[in-house]
Amino acid sequence: MSTLYFIRHAESEANSARILASRQPYPLTKAGKDDADLIAGELKKIVPIDRIISSPLIRAKQTAESFESVYNLKRKEEPRIIEQEQGIYSGMNYDQVKKMKNYEADPLKRWNWVPEGGGESYSMIADRIQSFFKELESQQSDDNILIVTHAVSFRLIQAVLENTLPSYPKDFPNNGEIWRVEFTSLGQFHKIESIFLGNSKDFIHNP
Repeated sequence: MSTLYFIRHAESEANSARILASRQPYPLTKAGKDDADLIAGELKKIVPIDRIISSPLIRAKQTAESFESVYNLKRKEEPRIIEQEQGIYSGMNYDQVKKMKNYEADPLKRWNWVPEGGGESYSMIADRIQSFFKELESQQSDDNILIVTHAVSFRLIQAVLENTLPSYPKDFPNNGEIWRVEFTSLGQFHKIESIFLGNSKDFIHNP
């Protein structure tokens, strides 16, 4: 049974500016990078990590780099845990997109909503997240695995872990917040434990 440590990437420039980052290359802010370093150092004191898996987006990779340095590990990049593709809304300010006619402002109504311009519905995200978990399940590992991912992905990750699909939560973790999960298999309820290290309690998402 693997113990999974999911972390939402540290504060990015998009988070700071209240921008819908989607898959655009927004790096971490200086405060975000400093906090990733702090969190990595604190986590090292309480738990060993055997593997690091990261979304391929720069804000996730920069977060993962802090843990790579502390644990002397190399990350594996995993596209199935990448952030939602938001199509034409990518890079827009939250206040701006909420005024657009076809934007679905209610996050609980996005299961089948596909953003214009090549976007991705929550149903599509759930499919790739489930595929990722199925692979972890097949590996039958006792490793402690750190997984660096994104806000919207966390909604579907939580739903998969708690076995509630197609229902999913509205909320997601703070930047830098860690979720600890003893993962067994798909189709089971898994208890999620939040761990706040560094300044992660302060980096609250405010769309």
